Amino acid sequence: MSGVIVTDPPKADAKDVEALAGYGVATVHEAMGRTGLLGPHLRPIQQGVRVAGTAVTVLSWPGDNLMIHAAVEQCGEGDLLVVTTTSPSTDGMFGELFATALKQRGVRGLVIDAGIRDTAELRDMDFPAWSAAVSAQGTVKATGGSVNVPVVIGGQVIRPGDVILADDDGVVVVPRQKAREAAEASRKREDKEAATRAAFLQGQLGLDRYGLREKLAQLGVTYQPYEEYAADGDRS
Repeated sequence: MSGVIVTDPPKADAKDVEALAGYGVATVHEAMGRTGLLGPHLRPIQQGVRVAGTAVTVLSWPGDNLMIHAAVEQCGEGDLLVVTTTSPSTDGMFGELFATALKQRGVRGLVIDAGIRDTAELRDMDFPAWSAAVSAQGTVKATGGSVNVPVVIGGQVIRPGDVILADDDGVVVVPRQKAREAAEASRKREDKEAATRAAFLQGQLGLDRYGLREKLAQLGVTYQPYEEYAADGDRS
């Protein structure tokens, strides 16, 4: 497998990245029309952490972390490393030494569609990570790959410079050109949710706020007192 290392790709504006960092993954995903999620298989090794950064992408051979070493040189302040492999892999391709090098360069975290190890050390050093597996299985450094090329995770295309947002709910990608639009849509959605939250705190039901009683009626769902329900079917 040959490859290419692309240098200095365009990135989303830092102000747009910071704006998106103020919203949860679920909010941004919904605001973009329920797009961009990288799938439920990517899980955080920590809890209560949300990060946003610009993607530096890595395409590696399974069980081979050579291209992660190459990617470190391409990473800088505000980036987030995104790693996938040419076919499924659960080997522990990333650990504490990589995180040390990346943190020194200002990288905000890792998303890897493969295995990770040294998870206790990563938590201790506050280097957040999302992975498809946790495994102590080691890797080799023997096969070429690519850095800063489009990659696919969970059916979503991630291009270098796109915004990656990750929290306890998962990981979402926001295309670089749509970062500002997504941040504005997320703000509007959060404002709407705040109004709904206030209504719920006042006792309003979702059935009424969302007009769902009419939907139930349209679907033929009826209300029936228990005694009548039990008598109709001799239920107990």
